[in-house]
This record gives sequence, C-alpha cells and structure tokens, in this order.
Amino acid sequence: MLYLYIYLAAISLISIIVCCYDKIAAKHNPKHRTREATLLLLSALGGSVAMFATMLIIRHKTKHVKFMLGIPVIMILQALAVFAVLYFVL
Repeated sequence: MLYLYIYLAAISLISIIVCCYDKIAAKHNPKHRTREATLLLLSALGGSVAMFATMLIIRHKTKHVKFMLGIPVIMILQALAVFAVLYFVL
C-alpha cells in the first residue's frame, strides 16, 4: 500500500511540473510545448487531481473542453475503479 501512495505522490508531482512547464512554454517558447496527449496521459496514470487543480490555479487549458470535461471524467473513472476494487477484491 505504501508503494501506491509513493506512486500517486510521484505522478502527481510530475503532473504539476509538466503542466507548469507547458504554461511557461506557451508564453516564452511555443516550440517546446507539451503535447495535449501527454497531459491527458499523466492524468490517466493517476495525476488527474493534481493536474486539474494545477490547471485551475495557474489558468492553463481552462478554455479547452477536452481538458475541462476530460480530466473530471478521468477522475470519475478512477474513483469508480477504486470502489470496484474495494468492493469486489476486498
């Protein structure tokens, strides 16, 4: 269980860093932007809460429907997966 917490902390930190980097790159160096697919992948891998909160705080990608609906959908699916594991496995 400890490894799961460490993983979630690491993927969340990576998500925050990548989102902030993309915000900076958008203003200063557009050639070095992070692909949208990468941002969504980080969310799907467990960084969805951190990514969504960071996006709202720094106002990055908040006008993109793909992110404002997509990441909450990912969070809901992740929550359902956790409940399913808790219900059916434990």
